[in-house]
Amino acid sequence: MVARRLAELGEDAGIDKVVGIDTILPDTDLDGIKFVRADIRTPVIGKVIAVEDVDTVVHLDVNPPQRGRAGGKELNVIGTMQLLAACQRSATVSKFVLGSSAAVYGSSPRDPVMFRESMLARNGVRSGFPKDVVEVESYVRGFARRRPEVLITTIRAAQVLHPDVETPLRNYFDNPILPSVLGFDPRLQFLSLDDALEIFGQAVVRDRPGTFNAAGDGVVLLSQAARRLGRPTVPLPPFGFAAAARRFIRAMGSDIPPDLHRLLTFGRAIDTTALREIFGYELTQTSEQTFDDFRRSLRPGIMAAMGVRP
Repeated sequence: MVARRLAELGEDAGIDKVVGIDTILPDTDLDGIKFVRADIRTPVIGKVIAVEDVDTVVHLDVNPPQRGRAGGKELNVIGTMQLLAACQRSATVSKFVLGSSAAVYGSSPRDPVMFRESMLARNGVRSGFPKDVVEVESYVRGFARRRPEVLITTIRAAQVLHPDVETPLRNYFDNPILPSVLGFDPRLQFLSLDDALEIFGQAVVRDRPGTFNAAGDGVVLLSQAARRLGRPTVPLPPFGFAAAARRFIRAMGSDIPPDLHRLLTFGRAIDTTALREIFGYELTQTSEQTFDDFRRSLRPGIMAAMGVRP
């Protein structure tokens, strides 16, 4: 989707060519985009950068594993290392945009009300996907020291909530019954797909060095989200919640990553002042508006059966 957005900007924004790289063939027409089927965990990525004379690299392949922790870590961490090694050898790469995650801040009972970019995680980044994000950002900082002439933009984004984008929270809210943590009502933030695409588009066509949080303003409590969806919650004890919640959801034919349990316990909120005042982007949707758009996108039949007006 980001590649398609950049292709739409085209030469008017100084973009001569867009090259998309993935191991999975796209299921839609990629008008104006050259697609290369390649794995960023292999040295092939360096050849693609060299052959295509790439000057701007947008790395978006840092994602929570939906299934298979080992494979997810290999793609996130090893893939990033290979990509950065290829960029370091390249004589043409002058800009690197990293699609990071707000998971870098972790989730814990010691968290501040809002995380700013200068803050460090209080807890919850010692394992799983949050640890991957911490490692990925550390590798990017190392690359920046070795290639100081390369402009680097890091976007620490909240989870995009959209029916066409597979994220852990989207999969969680798709379940007819939502397991929750007894005694906790976490604050959640979401990023609209349109805002995400625009932010990455601007990061490419403009010079915006630095690290920026990205999430819709405000928060949505898990209890509020469940009521608006018409989904009943099943409170489970905090101890052993991750395993119990996964068993519960698997019994309904779905799944959630084990890393989601801390967010569903303690929540997280990030401050986006720098995105607005330094990066220069004004978010178009709040977290609440993004969630309501997602709610309205659910199948009308299901919504009617639950007594919720779309």
